[in-house]
Amino acid sequence: MRPRAGAASVDRAFRLPEETRSVTNPPMATWIKKPAAVFTANDLDSSDGIVVQGDRIVELVPAGAEPETPIDNAFDATGRVLLPGLINGHHHFYQSLTRAAPPALDKPLLGWLQSLYPIWENLTEEAVAVSTRLVMAELMLSGCTTTSDHHYLFNAALEQAIDIQAEAAAELGMRAVLTRGSMSVSVEDGGLPPRSITQPEQTILDDSERLIRRYHDGASHAMLQIALAPCAPQLVTPELMRESARIARAHGVRLHTHLGETRDEDALCVSNYDMRPVDYLADVGWLADDVWLAHGIHFTDREIARLGAAGVGVCHCPSSNMLLASGICPVNDLVSAGAPVGLGVDGSASNDSSNLMQEVRQALLVGRLRYGADSVSHESVLRLATRGTADLLARPELGELRPGAAADIALFGLDEPRFSGHGDPLAALVRCGASRVSDLMIAGVWRVRGGELVDVDLDGLMREHRRIAASLARTAGSAGR
Repeated sequence: MRPRAGAASVDRAFRLPEETRSVTNPPMATWIKKPAAVFTANDLDSSDGIVVQGDRIVELVPAGAEPETPIDNAFDATGRVLLPGLINGHHHFYQSLTRAAPPALDKPLLGWLQSLYPIWENLTEEAVAVSTRLVMAELMLSGCTTTSDHHYLFNAALEQAIDIQAEAAAELGMRAVLTRGSMSVSVEDGGLPPRSITQPEQTILDDSERLIRRYHDGASHAMLQIALAPCAPQLVTPELMRESARIARAHGVRLHTHLGETRDEDALCVSNYDMRPVDYLADVGWLADDVWLAHGIHFTDREIARLGAAGVGVCHCPSSNMLLASGICPVNDLVSAGAPVGLGVDGSASNDSSNLMQEVRQALLVGRLRYGADSVSHESVLRLATRGTADLLARPELGELRPGAAADIALFGLDEPRFSGHGDPLAALVRCGASRVSDLMIAGVWRVRGGELVDVDLDGLMREHRRIAASLARTAGSAGR
């Protein structure tokens, strides 16, 4: 596995070196003090909290110590568990409009997709805008500070879908990696989706370059980045995979796709290209450390070794994989082979939730089912959702508590009945099923306080979301008669 950038430069006194701090009108320093437990995602001690200044963590406060940084404010975290902000490595925001959709219930992946395409082909710009805001709000309430989204569905009314998502992320103050997805092989060409939600490949490539130039910020601590994400081998041509990789590497952005999710998809890859998915990945130039895959379930031991040697990342999506009966990702084997592994909620119609903290618990449970109770811990699954996903996105400044890292933090209370009688606060957070933050900070700004979103009319947003979902269902029902 590649070394994490910046890991060797951590100040063992848990403070940023003086020369890296501003000495002219420094921003306010806040001590988040005396939490019940802290998970740093590294071996540093911050038992008595952290100090945040501007958009960075500037100091960790060891047990029994006081901050060395002059403090302007103190935030009393007594009784709460302090974590780095969770990071979501794979999602499809628009699918929140078809949660528990009757046509798709109790179907495996391919049948599920074919049941939902008639609804999704009626998506509008308003639908993308509202679903993006709703899901980002849901994710933040679950402790998520950075999210990826894989939007691959474009019809004639949705040419600006990624632009709409970028606007929503800026409005809500959420850190995001938006992937420009694509489908170019329709059912008429031997694929799965109707032609109305596929695009010509040159259109896809031109828009990919436009989005990178307009929105991608390659700097450390960036709030918005772009990646390129052809949907899956059976939904695009090898030429589009190769050209997407060429453009991504010319601009220094990452690559993302679905791979190894179901045995049916593996069989389609063999049928279409006479090779298994990892061989296909190598053939199109994607077996590289600027790539992360969604799901990654059905790999042989040899394929896992190849992925690890190349540094290809995998985003584990346990709830979606269980709901669609796709299988269990071989997380421990991938990590042992050297592949970065993170965590994602996947689409809100294949989960049917967008709660990343609940996904941490699911990763614990399904991981133990595969590997045994002594081989998967609450710390290891929290690491998947923090440093693990940061590695997938090549964002070393995210996913841990240390001086210089982003001031992205989540605080969870332990005052609900489900936690009563707990012994280990951090273990209780995962094992007892935490689901909603008490407080959330992104880039040094509080986005959730007291369990409620700051400056977001959640009730109004939900009303609009339900209205659009109902309208989509009616439109698809009318078209089917």
